[in-house]
Amino acid sequence: MPAADLITSPQNPRIKNLLRLQQKPAERRAQDLTIIEGHRELTIAHQAGVAVQALFVCPELAGETKMRELESRFGQLTEWFSVSRAVFEKVAYREGSDGVLALARPPRRTLTDLELPRNPLLLVLEAVEKPGNLGAILRTADAAQADAVIICDPRTDLYNPNAIRSSIGCIFTVPTVATTRAELLEWCAQRGIRTYAAALTDHARPYTEFDFRGPTAFVMGTEADGLTPELMHACDQTIIIPMGGYIDSLNVSTATAILTFEAVRQRS
Repeated sequence: MPAADLITSPQNPRIKNLLRLQQKPAERRAQDLTIIEGHRELTIAHQAGVAVQALFVCPELAGETKMRELESRFGQLTEWFSVSRAVFEKVAYREGSDGVLALARPPRRTLTDLELPRNPLLLVLEAVEKPGNLGAILRTADAAQADAVIICDPRTDLYNPNAIRSSIGCIFTVPTVATTRAELLEWCAQRGIRTYAAALTDHARPYTEFDFRGPTAFVMGTEADGLTPELMHACDQTIIIPMGGYIDSLNVSTATAILTFEAVRQRS
């Protein structure tokens, strides 16, 4: 239940720890915690089985209805803290927050933890560095019911609060794994998963020419650099989305969505 005393000082040790967790990936790893901001994101995470450790709620922002719902859902938590609006706005990651913030233990998976169907659909991202792009791709994966999102050699913390926010909590609904390029390629080969590198090369063929009804992994690079030559050449096929205008590429999250839903269309 909410604590009787309101936290009104940003110098409170718990608030200072929240700020460290917000700002420092190393701190999140050391404490094995991440921050989930927002009632919707928290609800999705809880439904996905994420272990919530503590709640920080601003009654003024959350409102009575949301407070009652939170008490019903999380009333048995050992830690629940009410905070003033000024303090909450200091720790909130986004403007216009709804007054709900949680500390949670993020799921940690490896490739061997993934339970795949006979014809899996996987999204592979190499060296992703923008939490916003990761979040958008996770939303696509959730909507398309992809079986996993696999990050090769990530440059960002998968459970960065901004990635959680931009995914609207879908990072908890889609199995997400960080691994290396070598481990990914060996794992796909062992399971007969065909890898399709999205890259602008002379030998790339339009994605509409391929059959994605079998075990499929779309392999996407960064917007700045694309795929590394090592990963691109190791994939089974290289595909492109034909472009009819002046530009030659799309935002990586948009390109991923186009390819993913083409696979869904074929499979349906």
